[in-house]
Amino acid sequence: MHFLVTGAAGFIGSNLSLALLKLGHKVTGIDNLSDFYDVNLKKKNLADLQKNHINFYKIDLSEKSDLEKLSVQNIDFVIHLAAQPGLDHNTSFHSYLLNNTVATHNLLEYCKNFHSKSIKLFINISTSSVYGLTAHGDEEQVPQPVSHYGVTKLAAEQLALSYFRAGMLPVCSLRLFSVYGPRERYDKMFPKLIASALLKTPFHLYSGSLEHVRSFTYVEDIVDGIKKGIENHQNCYGEIINLGSNETYTVKECIRMVENLTNSSIQLKHLPARNGDQKSTKAHIEKAKRLIGFTPSTSLTSGIKKQIEFFEAALTSV
Repeated sequence: MHFLVTGAAGFIGSNLSLALLKLGHKVTGIDNLSDFYDVNLKKKNLADLQKNHINFYKIDLSEKSDLEKLSVQNIDFVIHLAAQPGLDHNTSFHSYLLNNTVATHNLLEYCKNFHSKSIKLFINISTSSVYGLTAHGDEEQVPQPVSHYGVTKLAAEQLALSYFRAGMLPVCSLRLFSVYGPRERYDKMFPKLIASALLKTPFHLYSGSLEHVRSFTYVEDIVDGIKKGIENHQNCYGEIINLGSNETYTVKECIRMVENLTNSSIQLKHLPARNGDQKSTKAHIEKAKRLIGFTPSTSLTSGIKKQIEFFEAALTSV
């Protein structure tokens, strides 16, 4: 099978691409290698993929002309992970719009114009952030995003699904819940907690976030869910599907867990509350179980242990 993976040098994209390559599939990866976070981390991910013979293109999907560089044939599946992530007050709305919505439109047009006969499924990767401050319901919950990230990801999701409704491409959208694990970018919660514990640096805690509740989902479970979507692609046409852990934890519980696993204490530095931060999420995954047989298998304790081991290995290699 031939897979086109956007955001291939990123956290989830590199884990997914590596898994597909090791299964013997052909993978064409796209990434713009933006400097939103440390480019060296993306280059390290890319180096690991190139050892496994990924076919890689440095392409900015928000520039339609950039897609002219892409010279590939017979794409079976597209997994669209590339996005402007996060809740960053230094990132303009225009950047979210370009990298989430416009980029998705450009990719859809490219796939429709050049690969509509071969593509078995275009998987748009969305987020629980589209639900809004609380994400407790199933896929029928009315989206009420409160951040530029959530708004533009919801627009991208509906753009993608419109190509299915119009009979142009087979499309589904997977809404992911709080993914963590090896290769995660350094500004995310668990890498910062682990760094604080092992390197004795302060952990920046946003006001009110100790009691925030999340369905933290280990990246290998997400990769498994995407693979199950591929295996059961005919069940996914036109569908929105939640992928996440159905167990929830508060941020306070996560801090204690990292402290216990590292046998260290974490110093907290309090910051003002962050606008657009979700208060509570809980992944309802009954639809994913029914349509594609998805069931997450990694406990939070086990996942954090693996992420600590990855972090420690990275420290020793410096």
